[in-house]
Amino acid sequence: MVVRDGPWGFVFLLAYIGAAVYFISTSDGSFWGVILGLLQAVVWPAYVIYHVLLALSV
Repeated sequence: MVVRDGPWGFVFLLAYIGAAVYFISTSDGSFWGVILGLLQAVVWPAYVIYHVLLALSV
């Protein structure tokens, strides 16, 4: 079985890097602020889906 998900993996990597840069730049610059920014970059799609579903349910 050959799985060809390479291009999507690259897109997701770029999305993570962009989110990490954004969240780190909005942090206060402390060590824990940077760590929190990296964690937020991992889970930001969940926030987007939550708010989209919340907006659609109105």
